[in-house]
Amino acid sequence: MLHIGSTLRELPRACDVGCKTSSQGHKSFWIGYKLHLDVADGQVPSSCVLTSAALHDSQVAVPLAELTAQRVTNLYDRMDRGYESDLIGAHSRRLGHVPIIDAQTRGEHSVPMAPHQALRFRERTTVERVYSRLKQHFGGATVRVRGWTKVMAHLMFGILALTADQILRLSPPS
Repeated sequence: MLHIGSTLRELPRACDVGCKTSSQGHKSFWIGYKLHLDVADGQVPSSCVLTSAALHDSQVAVPLAELTAQRVTNLYDRMDRGYESDLIGAHSRRLGHVPIIDAQTRGEHSVPMAPHQALRFRERTTVERVYSRLKQHFGGATVRVRGWTKVMAHLMFGILALTADQILRLSPPS
């Protein structure tokens, strides 16, 4: 079992079975890998990690945050409920970031976010739009190669093209 502070080298890379529950409660399964993205404002990917499909997203939070902190200066770490952990929040603060993590509802007690944090948290959906664009327009849904190295190469070509396209969209016309 991995601990929260695992490094990128310790993350599993074997092809295995993943499971995801949709917001409607339906489970979907797949065999392969899982791509984890860190996305900056403007829908520009800043870091990504490819792991075994069965690995829980929260186990990649710390290594991915470290990787991103080496590349860009960011102020916030926006994460959904799956990442709620005192260790992840503390690590985010150690990096000098403000962790904005949606809290799990426990019984009838839910702690609402402060209004300024809720406003910033709404921007977390940019990562979902990046995943969608990667799948629909840049080959992320049709990976037809085997092995971690080949899958990562295939996805990185898509990430590279998506990043260039997004930067061009954000650039003012000349």
